[in-house]
Amino acid sequence: MLLSAHSPSGAELPPVTGTVTFRSALLDRDASILAFNQRVFDWALRREVPLLERVRYLTIVSSNLDEFFEVRAEPHVAAARASGSQTAEFEQITAQVRHLVERQYALYQDELLPALARCGIHVVAHGERNAEQRRWVRALFEREVRPLLLPVGLDPAHPFPQVANKSLNFIVRLGGTDAFGRRNEIAIVRVPRALPRFFKLPEALAQGGTRFVSVSSVVRAHLADLFPGRDVVEMSQFRVTRHSDLAVDEEDARSLRTVLRQGLHKRQFGRAVRLEVSAGCTQFLSDFLLGQFDLPPAALYRVQGPVNLVRLAQLIDLAAAPDLLFPPWTPAWPEALPKAGSVFERLAAGDVLVHQPYESFDAVLALLRQAVFDPAVVAIKQTIYRTGSDLELLELLREAVRRGKEVMAVVELKARFDEEANINWAEALESAGAQVVYGVVGLKTHAKMLLITRREGRRMRRYGHLSTGNYNPRTARLYTDLSQLTADPALTADMDQLFNHLASQNPLPRMRRLLVAPFHLHDSMLARIAEVGRAAAAGRPARIVAKMNALTDEALALALMRAGAQGARIDLIVRGACILPAQVPGLTENIRVRSVIGRFLEHSRVFYFAHGDEEALWLSSADWMNRNMLRRVELAWPVQDPAARQRIVDECLVASLHDDRDAWCLQADGSYAPAPHPRTGRGVQDALMRRYGGAATLPGPAPRRAGKRP
Repeated sequence: MLLSAHSPSGAELPPVTGTVTFRSALLDRDASILAFNQRVFDWALRREVPLLERVRYLTIVSSNLDEFFEVRAEPHVAAARASGSQTAEFEQITAQVRHLVERQYALYQDELLPALARCGIHVVAHGERNAEQRRWVRALFEREVRPLLLPVGLDPAHPFPQVANKSLNFIVRLGGTDAFGRRNEIAIVRVPRALPRFFKLPEALAQGGTRFVSVSSVVRAHLADLFPGRDVVEMSQFRVTRHSDLAVDEEDARSLRTVLRQGLHKRQFGRAVRLEVSAGCTQFLSDFLLGQFDLPPAALYRVQGPVNLVRLAQLIDLAAAPDLLFPPWTPAWPEALPKAGSVFERLAAGDVLVHQPYESFDAVLALLRQAVFDPAVVAIKQTIYRTGSDLELLELLREAVRRGKEVMAVVELKARFDEEANINWAEALESAGAQVVYGVVGLKTHAKMLLITRREGRRMRRYGHLSTGNYNPRTARLYTDLSQLTADPALTADMDQLFNHLASQNPLPRMRRLLVAPFHLHDSMLARIAEVGRAAAAGRPARIVAKMNALTDEALALALMRAGAQGARIDLIVRGACILPAQVPGLTENIRVRSVIGRFLEHSRVFYFAHGDEEALWLSSADWMNRNMLRRVELAWPVQDPAARQRIVDECLVASLHDDRDAWCLQADGSYAPAPHPRTGRGVQDALMRRYGGAATLPGPAPRRAGKRP
């Protein structure tokens, strides 16, 4: 099928072949994920960012790369393992990763460590310690470290030990003979996670400032003490990353909770996908380790420093230097919600929108608290995906049970890397007497909703909360999300039907307001994109602006490309991976893609469609990814209040499109470039922090005023 269209300027666009040409132009997802981490790394490079925050961004990139290998690398490594050579795709990925890792360690060694030292924070290597400091470190080693170390000399009776995922270890090559006269030359020393990664020297030994020693340098300096009578000929730190995506046969599992708890232990010892060693590790030792872990040479990474930069996060906390951190940010209380008085009475008068973290997540907790202690409330239903370690929500739900209310919790046990916390939540709620269900077999319940049923006179009235983010008080201070508190009868009735569906597994009734994945969210988004495209082809104004974390669903990407080719103006604000190519001549000239990286993690999902005089705005728990649309229970809901809709357009869409400091623009070749005049303007997050009464921002001029439409 041939498509032709006009650009907004009226210039004729050349005809393009439909699906085949569009599909062949799609970008590689893994490359896009790695490009996102390059953008995060840019914040570690910025000298206007407080120093310890730069270190934190360095740790975030390392943590993201860990997850990339744990989740995405196994097929590539398995293919290389089987064939003996890496595929072109794997070669491209490893080249991107190596380039990023080299930049990370160069920044850490050449800039961040010296800058920390100038600020009085020193990480003291063994060779830099004076005699007094070395005596203190030796005493520390004997007292706190050595008792937890178990050196294992390898021989037929002592095979290579189980090495846990992402743990710190040492490999040692020994000279001489053991106690039985044998020349078994390889030993492994595992460093337990119970040990802190940094120790602070006493003030008397600090020579001014604050001095730390890393546990790896402490162990390395005293490795010979673990092998009396032997010579340490060679040594290296090493760390192995393992495939960690839990595979569970839910259809066969009698108890999903039991199977997952068993699987959590196995995750620590899945197939190896990456090996990190010190830059000075000899070929003999690296080859030995590659053989033990059955890894191809392409999986080996030599690093100029500690093998786990993620653990630098401990140094940030220990440094206790608030002047080297972002100024504290205190969220504002939502103006539309009185601090005193009944939340229920306020919601009866209209919905309340909360823009986190600029406004406080405590507004959501206030709704739940009032529900728990209100005698008129008879039932509370809530989804739980990522709650973190904060116990207030758990205690509130347990208190609700104690007060005789019906409490139902839909706990998603398969939330990646939060499985153990969620299992503990489920068990605690069940022991209190709450009804706990685990969603639908084969699907993750990623929808975020809280529903409260209250007896008011002779009728029952429902009050609800819907959100683009999780019920996690900690991340609510770090992620940008939108919450909607509502008493809308149609919306809350849909929520009740969905909770009943998740508990009973009965067919989902027809929804009046909600779009629910995997039933009709995907098809509905495709239909709305197509509708905008048809309007553009007919010569009517047509506009799409969508904000999300990732765009990797092929069908949605192709639909957007078709609508753009028909003349629709499309702006996508995609924080992370995006497979849709932007600004490709003759193909996607009408589509722009931006990524905003800032102090807070951009997490809200907002979808705006306009054609002619019609416009609609949706909030959602779902990114535009295949897994969200077809393998999860997700929600999208319309924002119908004009004032709330305009506020979301202004704060989430227009402001992001005008960000000229923290935004990156996707180029026609698939690379990202800083938005025009990077760092000299005002970032969207700083603008919103100022709007909500804070001054905890980076330097820059005053924010631009947002327009009426995106």
